[in-house]
Amino acid sequence: MPRNKPFKKDSITVDFLIEQVGAIEGIEISPVNGASGAERLVTESNLHRPGLALAGYLELFTYQRVQILGNTENQYLANQRPEARRKAFANLLGYQIPCLVLTESNVLDDELVELATKAGIPIFMTPLPSTHFMAVLRDFLSDQFASQVSMHGALVDVYGIGLLIMGAAGIGKSEVALDLVERGHRLVADDVVMVTRKEERVLMGSGTNLVQHFMEVRGLGLIDVRAMFGVRAIRFQKRVEVVVNLHPWDPEIEYTRLGMIEDTFDLLGVPLPLVKLPITPGKNVTVLCEVIAMNHLLQHYGYDSAEVFAERLATRIREKTEGVEPGRGVEYFEHDYE
Repeated sequence: MPRNKPFKKDSITVDFLIEQVGAIEGIEISPVNGASGAERLVTESNLHRPGLALAGYLELFTYQRVQILGNTENQYLANQRPEARRKAFANLLGYQIPCLVLTESNVLDDELVELATKAGIPIFMTPLPSTHFMAVLRDFLSDQFASQVSMHGALVDVYGIGLLIMGAAGIGKSEVALDLVERGHRLVADDVVMVTRKEERVLMGSGTNLVQHFMEVRGLGLIDVRAMFGVRAIRFQKRVEVVVNLHPWDPEIEYTRLGMIEDTFDLLGVPLPLVKLPITPGKNVTVLCEVIAMNHLLQHYGYDSAEVFAERLATRIREKTEGVEPGRGVEYFEHDYE
């Protein structure tokens, strides 16, 4: 299976950050001074509360992060004498800080605001508590700086499981995805799937803004799944949980029959269950994809068919070794001779 090179953003501007968080999350963020954030860059998802920096300890000051001034920091400044207050605030202004955000509608003295403006550091204010605002901001920044990769395949939500269907060009990935949609499942993306690593072991898949839920079927052309099947047949994003690799049947390969050996596919550093599905004429790949999804659900809830069968087989072998006579295949036939 071909692998594309992962990529991630190096930085975003403060203006973009404030605009997007305000628009997408619906958070009220208002500017306090006139300093521009067009040239100020945010380079990481972590945030910082500069309490120690205000107190004068600058040895480990992570100035490159967005600085949050909550109740603690503002109360500290408010309880200082004017000269000490200016000196404490000046500790921050000597660094290339992206921006300062005042939470819980805290306000700074006009003198301190003017000092920040002269240093070119934009200040913003939000009525949200620090913990709430930081949680939202951290989630947005984590998304912006997350590793991404584009995969050639189709992503379908099958019984709540995100199946990433991959394989060589022309093998029938889109046809399988279309058949799954026809059977009531939901298409996330076809042809190009954007995979983003959201957390340590969480991969989210989506389509591109251009393609969205259009699908190319060889011999038929482009179809709009949303227009044809309705909004119930699509999703805009879904967690990627299982990789299904379609490939032509190869008689030289020994395929597993019991499923005791689990293959994995490494995607952005996250190992995903991999099912290698050989294609032969007449094989119902759509039904097999449904079974793969249901089997993954069973395993998630602690039931493994292969392990249960292996345990039964071991029990039967042990009984035979101990001289126990095998019973009838079926102990009792009910009165049903159909």
